[in-house]
Amino acid sequence: MGRSRTKSKKTSSSLAKSESEQSKPAPSVPALLEKARELVVQCDYDLARRFIERILEAEPAHVEAKEMIGVVQLETGDLDAAKQTFTSLLTLADPPPPSAHLYLAQLSDDDPHLALQHYQSAVDILMGQLKGKERAVDPNVGKDERTLKGTAVQALISMVEIWMDPSYDLCDAPEAEQTCENLLDLALQIDPDNAEALQTLASVRLSQQRPDEAKEMLERAWAKWKDLELDDETMPSIETRLSLVKLLLELSLFKPALEVLQGIIATDDESVDAWYLEGWCFFLMAEQARESGADIEGLGWMDLAKDARDCLEMCQMLHASEGNPDVPMLAHVKELIDKLQALGVEPSEEGPEDDDDGWEDVDGSDDEDGDVEMS
Repeated sequence: MGRSRTKSKKTSSSLAKSESEQSKPAPSVPALLEKARELVVQCDYDLARRFIERILEAEPAHVEAKEMIGVVQLETGDLDAAKQTFTSLLTLADPPPPSAHLYLAQLSDDDPHLALQHYQSAVDILMGQLKGKERAVDPNVGKDERTLKGTAVQALISMVEIWMDPSYDLCDAPEAEQTCENLLDLALQIDPDNAEALQTLASVRLSQQRPDEAKEMLERAWAKWKDLELDDETMPSIETRLSLVKLLLELSLFKPALEVLQGIIATDDESVDAWYLEGWCFFLMAEQARESGADIEGLGWMDLAKDARDCLEMCQMLHASEGNPDVPMLAHVKELIDKLQALGVEPSEEGPEDDDDGWEDVDGSDDEDGDVEMS
């Protein structure tokens, strides 16, 4: 009879490891939630879904996890499932998270009346939360309050945009104009310095043929952030700044439009919209200089036209390389390039990015603070 074999260190180690793994507690719901948040931010939706599903297995009525699974469904294109998820959130809490109504409003673009109802419900909930913040004595509520105000204002602006959208019949309703006034009045009561609300009001004033008041609103909007560093967290989004540029161009305020565009391109030099608007701005300036026979900011019409051509060529190149879906924009770019070509305006050899005689040199040295009066 042979001797019994003693357990090797390797076998003992494996057993110990197995026992350790068995005794290791499962991740807590807060830990799973934090990991899921990180994965959503990283756009790793498949893995995020697995973490969220583990949370919902433990707590089927977990509101934030439900909302996150709805976001994952939305981002992965499963719109019907997302709509069902956000609808289910409306009965899980009292009041429900305002974000559920906001997502449902965005998913109701085929029904403007339903979208307006969801936006209004979100605003009502947010206003109630803001009143709670006003009564709170916790000094840490300031940031949360700013977030709530920003979300409420954005919802109100979205409602105005629906009322003003010519693709809906609401814009022709007799109450449309006054409704937009009331919504924007509330938005500016909530946040008097909100740049996007001021810009939207300027757009309304332009539609009412009140350009002087529109200009005043744009001055107020831009003054709030024009001196900020580009990486300042309070800097408006690129989309908001592009909207400002479009309004400035409607008022022929070319110099501030270029100032805003330079900041956008410094942040994202592959923004097709920014290059398009800069080219369009220079084209309009060249057209004005050619018709008047006078320089604009020290530049003749040909110099301005060359700048326009360079920006439009860059826009056309980026549009193709990025597969941008904006067909009307591309058609307009080609139309403008054809007009410039007919006038004998050729693109610069070095292109807009390498041009040492650009717009900044027109205003003065690089040391200036860039302030521009809208006059």
